[in-house]
Amino acid sequence: MNIEEISERFKADKYAVGLTGIEIVEVTEDYVKTKLAVESKHMNALGTMQGGALFTLADFTFAVAINAGQEESSVAIECHISFLKPVTGGVLFAESRLVAKSRSLVAQEITITNEQGNVVATFHGRGFVRRR
Repeated sequence: MNIEEISERFKADKYAVGLTGIEIVEVTEDYVKTKLAVESKHMNALGTMQGGALFTLADFTFAVAINAGQEESSVAIECHISFLKPVTGGVLFAESRLVAKSRSLVAQEITITNEQGNVVATFHGRGFVRRR
């Protein structure tokens, strides 16, 4: 699948793509990169980015990474995020890295960085590979 097909497929994610505004930037067999332009709708009452918006960016990147170009479909069974730096604006990038994959499980690490390349959050996810 190419990036246009992947983007079309994941446009069905009304929350991550439609409401939050996440875009798929790059997709290969073992790598996914997404981006999110931080807007006022992503901010919490303290003036920093809502943790749920950061989690959505990581979770969406994870979903694309474990499903793009796969014959089977995978669903998350466990996720963990660490918030490392506050975000007050700009553009964020989330990049996936395959950690492990077996017949029934897949593990990915997602790193979220700001425009300066500073890591603002890390996400570790495990997914269950569903056979069709």
